[in-house]
Amino acid sequence: MAAPLLTMPTLRCLSGAVLLATVFGALQFESTDARADEARAAFRPCIDPSNLPFANTQGDGFENRIADLFARQLGLPVQNYAFPQRMNFIRNTLRYKLPGEDFRCDIVMSVPAGYDQTWTTVPYYRSTYVLVFPKGKGLDQIKTGTDLFELSPDARRKLVIGIYDRSPASMWLVKHGWEQQAKPYPILNADPEQYPGEIVEKDLAQGKIDAAIVWGPIGGYYVKRVRNVDLTLVPLKSEPGVKFDYEIAMGVRYGELEWKKVVDKLLADNQAAITGILREYNVPLLDESGNLAK
Repeated sequence: MAAPLLTMPTLRCLSGAVLLATVFGALQFESTDARADEARAAFRPCIDPSNLPFANTQGDGFENRIADLFARQLGLPVQNYAFPQRMNFIRNTLRYKLPGEDFRCDIVMSVPAGYDQTWTTVPYYRSTYVLVFPKGKGLDQIKTGTDLFELSPDARRKLVIGIYDRSPASMWLVKHGWEQQAKPYPILNADPEQYPGEIVEKDLAQGKIDAAIVWGPIGGYYVKRVRNVDLTLVPLKSEPGVKFDYEIAMGVRYGELEWKKVVDKLLADNQAAITGILREYNVPLLDESGNLAK
């Protein structure tokens, strides 16, 4: 995540972990043009099997919906290749190829713009981290991130904020001297059934924490999904030393120029439809000025 660097595990949680990105040598630019120029038999996304609102094997995520849209326009079926989005996700999906076999998939539907493990397309949305809390529990006066730090000392002492470790959220709370209010969750979890929205759907909804700071698409989706409590979502603005907002693109293999051109054109031609899909999933979208898009 760029200071902190956005990496594939953070695309699962998009929690902004400070994780080392693999630095590739010249081999990453070796030609795969022959594969790119061949007629494609399917639109083949690399997905996480259980990572709503992004994707799952049942096709319920917005990445699934966008893949379906693109596949229809190309006249191809969708053929997902699912692998848990943990460390080495790209190596085990987009770059995975056994001798004598084809690659398993051809596109990662969400990567940070400029992500160095793939060739990235033009960005197709921009979002930000959000603060989520239940209404009527003493936090209703918070309308912006800075309002959080105006709480009384007594209210602050009682507050427990769920965050993913090594994320912009953790950096932000430490910067403002609020590390004692943080309850860190591990960004990497060996349990394949674990999903990043649990922090909102389970712990926050059940009162185990008082608030949570998560990547915007996760917060927006689970704010709508939770039924037992009424949740408020407050978008957070980047500030010196802490970056909350990021542009998201798609990623293809290095060297597949023609395929990248196809995907870039699909993004350009379908931006309105894509934005509509993102809004259905309650993704907080930012405009070019960094404000919530209307």
